[in-house]
Amino acid sequence: MTSPSQRATGSPATGPAAHAKTFATAALLTFACGMLVLIGYVMVGGFGFFLGLVGTVFGVLWWKDLHGTVFPKDIPAKSLVILAASAAALFGLAVAMA
Repeated sequence: MTSPSQRATGSPATGPAAHAKTFATAALLTFACGMLVLIGYVMVGGFGFFLGLVGTVFGVLWWKDLHGTVFPKDIPAKSLVILAASAAALFGLAVAMA
C-alpha cells in the first residue's frame, strides 16, 4: 500500500504506451549513434570513425544525465520527438553524402 505522499511524487508509467516509448527510444538512440559513426567514417575515414565513437559516448552520457538513465521508463514525449528529428536529420545527411 502506498501513502498519499508516494503517489504524489509519481511512479514510472507502466503499460503498453510506456513500453512502446521506451522501445522507440532504444531504437532511435541506437540508430542515431550508428548514423553518427557512419557519417564520421564517410567524411574522414578511420579517424572520423573514432570521432563518431567519441561523439556517441558523449551523446549517450549526456542523454543519461538528462533523463537519469539511458532508457527511462517514463520518457517525456518532447524528448522522444527531438530524438526522432535528430535521427532523421542524421539519416538525411548520410543519404545526401552517399
